[in-house]
Amino acid sequence: MNTKKILKYVGRALLVVLVTVLIFVATVYLVVYKICNGPSPAAKDLFASSILESGQMKFVAKLVLSKAELEEIKNRNSREEMNVDVLDKDMIHIDKNENPDDPMGPEETQGTKKEYFDENGVRIVEIAGSSYFAKLMIVKDPSQVCVGTTYPWGEYGKELGEIVKSTGAVGGINGGLYVSTGNKGGSPLGVVVQNGKITCNKPGSNKGLYMIAMTNDDLLIIKSIEGMTSNDIIKYVEEAGIRDCVCFQEENSDSNNHFVPLIINGEGREMNGQGSGANPRTAIGQRADGAMLLLVTDGRGAGGHLGATAADLISIMLEYGAVNAANLDGGSSSTMFYNNKYEMTSTTFYYQNSSWKLPTAYVVMPKSK
Repeated sequence: MNTKKILKYVGRALLVVLVTVLIFVATVYLVVYKICNGPSPAAKDLFASSILESGQMKFVAKLVLSKAELEEIKNRNSREEMNVDVLDKDMIHIDKNENPDDPMGPEETQGTKKEYFDENGVRIVEIAGSSYFAKLMIVKDPSQVCVGTTYPWGEYGKELGEIVKSTGAVGGINGGLYVSTGNKGGSPLGVVVQNGKITCNKPGSNKGLYMIAMTNDDLLIIKSIEGMTSNDIIKYVEEAGIRDCVCFQEENSDSNNHFVPLIINGEGREMNGQGSGANPRTAIGQRADGAMLLLVTDGRGAGGHLGATAADLISIMLEYGAVNAANLDGGSSSTMFYNNKYEMTSTTFYYQNSSWKLPTAYVVMPKSK
């Protein structure tokens, strides 16, 4: 076959690919346009809010909605502020008895049902919502929950299962905010503390950062670090007795639609409209008996599900007894690993059997014998 014929076939193949891509893009645009200009304002708000929470797809909403429209949607579907400086530590009484009454909900607490934990003091519950599927890992002893990382930081992070195993843990969920460009996952953002040692101290790396931390007394702390300097962080970590922490971001704009506090002192955060979009989520909470609640939901088409909203997270956490709870990094990063297998995998197609590369995780250490 001569060069001319080869070029002819290559040209035809490229033309087919180009036409296919154009058809796909046009179809996506028409679907998005129909959603955003259709008869359902709720569908429009949910779509726009969900897209604005994504890392790579924000431009899709901006193709069919003006900045003013996005601002209106943002204002209609937001969260009221929460005062995290009033955490009542006396509401947590750490109980290490093996089988307490199950605080799962009104119907179950009326009976004598007990909750039982495995050899690691862990219990995993499956939760099916209208637009999501979730798993909740309940860890009876909060001292087993700590931060695992890839420190010293490099260009690339590790998949969640690798972080869990490398720290000698038995399970875990993805952790805090990080640089996700190119899915390298090696650089955390904000502040990271491991066993009392600060391994990342960049409180000004993003606006609206919150510290989601465990203290030396095994209490979950949710703390805004907006405006704090590196020296302020060093002082606070020492004075507050922070043993482990990661950070996530509170920002409500057409660039990011992130949120952190969910429940403070047993009170759920108030919502405007739908509160947020529907996406895969990761959250952490603590019950009155000290037990930790590690939650991961699916979304973005996985299992035919859109995902969970902020209201969904609050509802789940309150149902399972959370006194305090916070949202962690979600989306494609949302994953759960336990006993050498993924309980919840990334919703990204090419990581559908594992997780994105991450720098941090909240891990569960084996139960002390």
